[in-house]
Amino acid sequence: MPNAAAGMAALQLFYNLTTGLWDTTGWWNAANALETTIDYSRVTNTLTYRGNIFNTFEKNKHTGFLNPWFYDDQGWWALAWIKAYDLTHNPRYLEMAKSIFEDMKQGWDSVCQGGLWWKKNRTYKNAITNELFLAVAVRLHLRTPDDREYLDWALKTWAWFQHSGMINGNSLVNDGLTDDCRNNGQTTWTYNQGVILGALVDLYRATKDPTLLAQAEAIADAAIQALAPNGILQEPCEPDCGNDGPQFKGIFIRNLAYLYEASPKPAYRNFVIQNAEAIWQNRNEADQFGLSWAKAVDKADASRQSAAMDALNAAIAVDLNAPPTPPIGELPSNYQNR
Repeated sequence: MPNAAAGMAALQLFYNLTTGLWDTTGWWNAANALETTIDYSRVTNTLTYRGNIFNTFEKNKHTGFLNPWFYDDQGWWALAWIKAYDLTHNPRYLEMAKSIFEDMKQGWDSVCQGGLWWKKNRTYKNAITNELFLAVAVRLHLRTPDDREYLDWALKTWAWFQHSGMINGNSLVNDGLTDDCRNNGQTTWTYNQGVILGALVDLYRATKDPTLLAQAEAIADAAIQALAPNGILQEPCEPDCGNDGPQFKGIFIRNLAYLYEASPKPAYRNFVIQNAEAIWQNRNEADQFGLSWAKAVDKADASRQSAAMDALNAAIAVDLNAPPTPPIGELPSNYQNR
C-alpha cells in the first residue's frame, strides 16, 4: 500500500483544481484518471483524494460529459460516474451516467446489422465503443434492476458483438470492422481485451450465464499469452504510443483484477502482482511511472501515471480482497488537493 500511496501522490501533482481535469492528458484520459482515483479510494479505504470526484463533477457538469465527435469518450465518463456513485452513494453521479448513456444510444443503427459508431459522423464501427456501451448498459442495470431497458441493451449489444467477428480465432479482439462489416485485422490493443472483461463479468452477474465468464477467461488468457512478453504487459505501439496508447494497459489490468473477483485463477493474481512489482521497480526518483512497465521511465504524464496506478490498485485488490468502503462522504475536513 505505501507504493500505491506514493504513486497516487505523484498522479495528484497533475490534477488541476481549476479545470477539474489532469494536466498533460486529454478528455477521455481524464475520465480514466478519475476512475483510477476512485479505485484507489476504494481499495485503500481512504478519503485523501475523494475531493477530486466532487471537484471534477462541479467544474465540468455543464458539458454533460458528452463529446461532439466521439461516442467512446462518453463511455469512459459514464463508467467513471457509475464508480463515483458506488463509492459515494450520491445519486447525481448515477443520473449523469444515465444521461450519457441516452446520448450513446443514438449511435446505434442497422449498418453491419447493429452496433454503435465510433464517431458521431458515422464512419467506423469499432470494438472499444461497443465494449463501453455494453459495460455501461449492464452496470446501469445492476444499479437500477427495475429498469429492464438497460439489460435489454446489454444483451442486444453482446449478441451483436459476439457475432461481429471482432473476436478473432485466437480469442483476441481486433480494433474494428471494415466497410463491408468484417474484422479489419487491425491491432489487438490491450484496452480492447480489457473493457470486455469487465462487461462480461457484469453480464454474468446479471444473467448467471456461465458462457459469459468462460468467454472473459478465454480473452484474458489469450491477452496474457500474446501481449505480455516475459510476463509484463506491453502495448503493441511501444515505445511510441502517442497520446492515447499510454492509457491502455491500465484499463486491461484494472479489468483483469475485476475478472479475478469472479474467477479467482491464481494466474490472474500472479500476473497483476508481477506487473505492479515491475512498475514500482522501474519508477523514477519522483515515484513516476513510464510507458513501458519493464523499462526505465521515458517521460512523465498523467496518462502514464494513472495507467500504472491501475496496476498498483489492482495489486491491492487481488492481494488483500479490498474491504468495502462505507458511505463516509466526499469531502473530508482535512482534504487537500496538492
